[in-house]
Amino acid sequence: MRVVVQRVSHATCTVDEQVTGSIQEGFLVLVGFAPNDTQAIVDKMIHKIINLRVFGDENGKMNLSIQAINGAILSISQFTLYADCKKGNRPSFVKAAKPDIAIPLYDSFNASLQAKGIDVQTGIFGADMKIDLCNDGPVTIVLDSEEICK
Repeated sequence: MRVVVQRVSHATCTVDEQVTGSIQEGFLVLVGFAPNDTQAIVDKMIHKIINLRVFGDENGKMNLSIQAINGAILSISQFTLYADCKKGNRPSFVKAAKPDIAIPLYDSFNASLQAKGIDVQTGIFGADMKIDLCNDGPVTIVLDSEEICK
């Protein structure tokens, strides 16, 4: 599982000119799955995401989690996080999970975040999505379950 977490002051996902998800302060989370990902991996990654201390405290120091600021998450499925660009100029996506694996994991990822009390907005799995965001900082963190879940 790979996740790109961007601290944002706002973010919106639009599909076919219809807004599917919109947040104010929080995270834009791009999430991709590999064929061997499991619910245990999803749970560990969620724990890491919701405990990242990257929001400013009263002294402006990055010391607060998304829960501490009552922030929201815009969750976007992103199989291209598993692009393999080693050969040629056209990426291969064979390392990304197929939809029959990825969709249930993505749905579980979002439901588990909501169960933790976080407002979760989403895009539409597999759709051509347009993402508008203001990266705050900028703060962008890449999480890979190969490193996090050893």
